[in-house]
Formats: sequence, structure tokens, C-alpha cells
Amino acid sequence: MPSLQTLASFFAASVLLGLAPGPDNIFVLTQSALRGRRAGLLVTLGLCTGLLVHTSAVALGVAAIFQASAAAFTVLKLAGAAYLLYLAWHAFRASGSALRLGAASALGAAQLYRRGILMNLTNPKVSIFFLAFLPQFADPVRGPLAPQLLVLGAVFIAATLLVFGAVALLAGAIGQRLSGSARAQRIMNRVAGTVFAALALKLASAQR
Repeated sequence: MPSLQTLASFFAASVLLGLAPGPDNIFVLTQSALRGRRAGLLVTLGLCTGLLVHTSAVALGVAAIFQASAAAFTVLKLAGAAYLLYLAWHAFRASGSALRLGAASALGAAQLYRRGILMNLTNPKVSIFFLAFLPQFADPVRGPLAPQLLVLGAVFIAATLLVFGAVALLAGAIGQRLSGSARAQRIMNRVAGTVFAALALKLASAQR
């Protein structure tokens, strides 16, 4: 079990990492602005569920496969890029009037939750990041590494919930202010579509 001092340092580092612009928090921001705070929080829960999988993969050593295998890494990153392009296409096609009355109702809670999971799981760089980041805070002297990595993963997820939840609430409030304007909604859709497309290109060109 990591020491309290180690856990405190790790939590602080995790919060800072959560605040740094990246695909996941940008995804939460766009979904919250377009579909409301509830949608952003559901997506956040989905992303954190994906982090559970990444944490388990690191603890079991599975993540090392993506670091060692170029084929596995390429397949997963292309799947993630394709999913982001799919979201971009839907964002560009959406009309302002379709979102004006509250887009959160257009997608069910389960669908929003699944979006978060897929967004997180189809990014192989998350597993590789965890593989590089979590072991730095584990100490073999304090016992088996796998339980320590699981604890650290749980702390990282708690920090992510805190940061991404705040992003969802803030972006949702801004989106609600603009919800009465069909023109503003169309602009937000175009911006979201552009962001998703850019993230897809970035992921598709990512190197191990």
C-alpha cells in the first residue's frame, strides 16, 4: 500500500494532468456545452469506467502489449480515430433547432455513458501513459506492485471525476446560456465537429 504522502503527491499530479488539455477533457467540455451538464457528467462516468480497464490492464501487465506491439497499437488508435470522425460527422450534420430544446434528451443516459467508455478505451496512449506513470509511485518495499497500482488507479479516477465533473458543470452552464439561440447552437456544433476531427487526426498520427 502506498504511503499517505505518496498518495497525496500522486493525487496532486493527477489533478494537474486532468487540467491539461487533452482528448478526454475536451470531449467532456464539448458534450457538456452541446448537451448540458447531465450529459457531461454521464460522459465523465464513462471515461472513468474506461480508466478502470486501463488500471487493471497496467496491474496485469496487459498494457505492455500495446507498447511492444505496433500492430495492436495501430489497430486500436485507428478504431479510436474512426469513432471520433463518426462523432464529428454527427456534429456537423446536427441543426441548431435540434439541440435548442435540450439535446441531452436526444441521447439516452446509457448512450452517453457508452460514448465516454468508447472514447477512453479506443485511445491506446492512455494505457501506455498509465504504464509509464503509475509505477513511478509504486514501491516494491511496501508490498506487491499490483495492489499498489490498483490503489493508484483509483486515486487517479477520483481526481479525474473531480476535474472533469467541474468541467462538465462549467461548460454545461455556458451551453445553457446559449441554448436559446439556434445560431449559437449551430456554431457550437461546427466547433465540436472541428474539434472531434482534429482529435481524430491527432490520434491517427500518434506514435508509441
